[in-house]
Formats: sequence, structure tokens, C-alpha cells
Amino acid sequence: MTTLQTEVAEVAERTGFSGAVRVDREGDTVVCAAYGLADRAHGIPATVDTQFAMASGTKSLTAVTVMALVEQGTLRLDTTARSLLGEDLPLVGDGVTVEHLLAHRSGIGDYLDESSGGNVRDYALAVPVHELATSEAYLRVLDGRPRVFAPGERFTYTNSGYVLLAVLAERAAGTDLPTLVSDLVCDPAGMPDTAFLRTDSLPGRAAVGYLDATGLRTNVLHLPVRGSGDGGTYSTLADLHALWSALFAGQIVAPPLVAELLRPRSDWPQESRRYGLGFHLAAAGDAVFMEGYDAGVSFLSLHQPSTAITYTILANWSEGAWPMIRLLDERLGT
Repeated sequence: MTTLQTEVAEVAERTGFSGAVRVDREGDTVVCAAYGLADRAHGIPATVDTQFAMASGTKSLTAVTVMALVEQGTLRLDTTARSLLGEDLPLVGDGVTVEHLLAHRSGIGDYLDESSGGNVRDYALAVPVHELATSEAYLRVLDGRPRVFAPGERFTYTNSGYVLLAVLAERAAGTDLPTLVSDLVCDPAGMPDTAFLRTDSLPGRAAVGYLDATGLRTNVLHLPVRGSGDGGTYSTLADLHALWSALFAGQIVAPPLVAELLRPRSDWPQESRRYGLGFHLAAAGDAVFMEGYDAGVSFLSLHQPSTAITYTILANWSEGAWPMIRLLDERLGT
């Protein structure tokens, strides 16, 4: 067992980590392990093939899907939201474009404001969660949110922007977002186990999300029953590794469009990072990552081209991934 494998196992034991970890370096898998329970009530262990929720990691999949539609000519980065919304969401400014939404620079009001200081265990949604099963169903929670600033003026992370992107993509393509993500991202990348799953009917390979380190309280009443552009996909260690490989190989969209996704659009000093289009970027260097945090979910997947390091941590309780992330960042220098 390598030193890193030993340290990962020690952190898992010390923190009660429940989830899965994979680290690849220069083409070799140096850690691939799972710990804890995917289903506490039935004592089902997590495995390296368990499907875990990604929360806001979904935004990266949405961004790549939108860029694939740009490559096809179905959308443009300068397509305005209004051109596809018609009379819907009248408070969304006429100047808001697809690029503004991808970069979190649209200025639209957020239906789920992560800067408000609420607890991740709060019941944050204003409508019954079972009613949020399609992107169009979110229009009622997106509506009536006043503009925060003019499009392009500054960066503010917003969930509404990525739900709105889902609505625009669906209307432009005539296909629902889960199908678009599957056809345009998962199929070309070789990601058979990545999907928008319903939280009230999870398959046997999917991990249940828990609110606390111990206990049986799940997140089923805290999240939309089926996610949209801002969250809700489930994936595996293998699929996320395949995503990075395919993305940087130009197998999903052409390299110039990958470069557009990863070109820094904003500094985010409060979080010690930058932001591109749907992807978090390290404050310095070339590390790119996806991140998710919600009730019952914590997740990060990172790729650093200069060192050929890729790692993914998937956890099925709200705070579970962060000690493991700190360990890997320290040991791998990412």
C-alpha cells in the first residue's frame, strides 16, 4: 500500500468518511477506494462503483452540454435568454446572454441564494420538492426575482442562472436536459453511470444522502425530486475520470471550445479561486475542478494538466468530503 493510500485510509477512519476516492497520476491509478455505507438503514457498503450525487458539480455538465449546442449551432454564446423565454420570466433582462449565465455574470436574482447564510440542513425550497421534476417546473420559483445588477457587471454565483440555462437549452434543442446531457456529454465521454436520478426512487447502486455524520435522516425532503441545470446528477469515480479524459482530448467538444470553457472570466477571491464557464479554476496554476455541496452531498473532482493529476471525492453526507479534499490538496500540491 502506498503512503497516499495509507493516509487516505487514516483520514477515512478518523473522520468517519462515507464515500469514494480516486487519484490518478500520469496515467496510473494510485488510489481507488470506498468507505462507509451507501445506505445506512440497510447496511449497504459504499463501493468504488456506487453512484453518488454531485450537487452543483452538475453545473459543469450543463456548461459542456450548452457548449456542445453552441458547436452544433443550436445556441450561441451571445444568444439572449429573452429570445427563447418569450413572455416567461419578465424580470430577466433583455441583455442577459447564454455566456452571462454560464459565467455567473447575468445579474438575475437567485431562487436559492447560497450567500444568505442559511444552514445546509434548512428546508430551503419555497415549493413542495416533488413538484420540481422538470426544468420547466422551475419557472415558478425563478419568477419574480428582481435583477441584482446589470448583465456582465460582476460575478455572483447563482443557481437560477443554471436552471435558466437548462430551460434555454431545452427550448432551443427541443429535448429535455437529462437527455441532452446523456447524448452530448455522457455518451461521447463514455459515462454510462451518470444520470439525473429521482431522489424518491433511487436505484440500488445509488448512495442515499444523509444530513449528518451519523443517523438515518436523509435529504429527500431538502432537494428537488429531480434536478435541473444547477444540480441533481449522480455519477461514479470511473465516469468522472472519463469525463476529464474525454474533455481534454476534445472528444466532447472541440479544443477551442474547451479553451472557452476554461478561460478565466472572473476572480473569486472570497473562495480563493477563479471561474470560467461552468468550471472552477485554481487561483493560480492550471487546476480545473467541479465542486458540489448540498444537504447530504459533498463532492469535488479536479484535473491538473501540468502534473497529469486527476482526483475525485464523492461523499454522501453534507460535510463528508472536505477533510479528504484537504489531505489530497496538501499531498498532491493541487
